[in-house]
Amino acid sequence: QVQLVESGGGSVQPGGSLRLSCVASGTMFLVYDMAWYRQVPGKQRDLVASISRSGRANYADSMKGRFTISRDIAENTVYLQMNSLRSEDTAVYYCNADILRTGIRNNYWGQGTQVTVSS
Repeated sequence: QVQLVESGGGSVQPGGSLRLSCVASGTMFLVYDMAWYRQVPGKQRDLVASISRSGRANYADSMKGRFTISRDIAENTVYLQMNSLRSEDTAVYYCNADILRTGIRNNYWGQGTQVTVSS
């Protein structure tokens, strides 16, 4: 069984910062790409940022310069540092990872963590 557990969400005023964390746990041989997505009610889940095992990061255009994704390979953890937050960043943020276990590579999702940006 593999679990992705997010933490670090909450409420913040516009212009503020939050740092999200996601830990992958369970029986795993290798964690490949990890990513953060976000979703607001009634809309599709959109990519925020992704990062490869080598550390190559990719960002959605509206997050470039404000968000930073990083990971700790040894701890199977991915982080999302969010700065200069805007009201439109309010969403549920989901962790996503490609994980190899027992010879099968599957994609996994966390349960999500709410981020609310409001004055």
